[in-house]
Amino acid sequence: MSKEKKPAGLTFPCDFPIKAIGPFRADLDSIVYALVSQHMPDISEAALSRRPSSGGKYLAITMTVRASSQQQLDEVYRSLSACEHLTMVL
Repeated sequence: MSKEKKPAGLTFPCDFPIKAIGPFRADLDSIVYALVSQHMPDISEAALSRRPSSGGKYLAITMTVRASSQQQLDEVYRSLSACEHLTMVL
């Protein structure tokens, strides 16, 4: 008898980094924070970091969130992906 290994997955709750990228605008971090906090109301703005691209055309926002379920992460990704100010969500 051989034991099959289950694919590695997330064990909830867990800390999970979410990266959102869009054209540079001064309030992009506020937009990302507002969208994420709809699904994770206890998230702190301190969990957010921002990094402009080398040419300054784009801004990458990273938030490390405490996810309680895959469904919660999926909802966050759907909200961020629907945002007209973001070009990519990782």
